[in-house]
Amino acid sequence: MRCWACRTKIEIDDKVYRQDTCPGCSRALHCCRNCRFYDEKAYNSCLEPVAERVTDKEAANFCDYFQPGPDQAAGGGDTTSRARKKLDDLFK
Repeated sequence: MRCWACRTKIEIDDKVYRQDTCPGCSRALHCCRNCRFYDEKAYNSCLEPVAERVTDKEAANFCDYFQPGPDQAAGGGDTTSRARKKLDDLFK
């Protein structure tokens, strides 16, 4: 997986625990932004329909449905900047 904030690649042996932090930026790894179910456009920003609502998507949480997102989709940082980069690339 990759950290949503700094994009540091993180090798996961077993699972991500609530207290685990990124070695690159010390942000929480077990958070919505690193989960494969995270989607800003979905209800409560989560594709898992029975998950409890989490208000702070960047803080560690106790969600039982958490699964690390794949490298290319692990929160990916700022969606706006990624979209702007794709748009800029079209006009190069």
